[in-house]
Amino acid sequence: MAKDSTFDIVSTVDKQEVSNALNQAQKEIAQRYDFKGTGAEIDFSGEKILMRANSEERVKAVEDVFGSKLVKRGISLKSFDSGEPYASGKEHRIEGLIKEGIDQPTAKKISKIIRDEGPKSVKATIQGDELRVSSKSRDDLQSVIALLKDFDDADLQFVNMR
Repeated sequence: MAKDSTFDIVSTVDKQEVSNALNQAQKEIAQRYDFKGTGAEIDFSGEKILMRANSEERVKAVEDVFGSKLVKRGISLKSFDSGEPYASGKEHRIEGLIKEGIDQPTAKKISKIIRDEGPKSVKATIQGDELRVSSKSRDDLQSVIALLKDFDDADLQFVNMR
């Protein structure tokens, strides 16, 4: 009897690369002429990334600088969730966070896509913040990976192929 083949769908981010991107963004913001005198800065406090500047346009520019540094370090912008700019006293702020793991609604959405559009022999099981996909045929698993390559809601990685 053939054993089921499996793989896991996860959404992880290399924390060291995020830290490197943040440091690069801080250096660029400190050196760029268009940020001089605007109070523009970016900080990481535990879970949240806080961007500050004296106007909404400048704080959006800080967000763009950080986004470009993330992309250069190989981190998808799907993993960076930033809020809307808001005024706080004399400055404008944007709070963002790095998303890790697959939340329950997203996991259910992925599972539904696999059920509806994937091969019939494939089963998806939600296990905490990841999904385990199993099937008797490795080819069916490959077709599920191809199906989910263009998924927009989260940055997915496919690991532990057995």
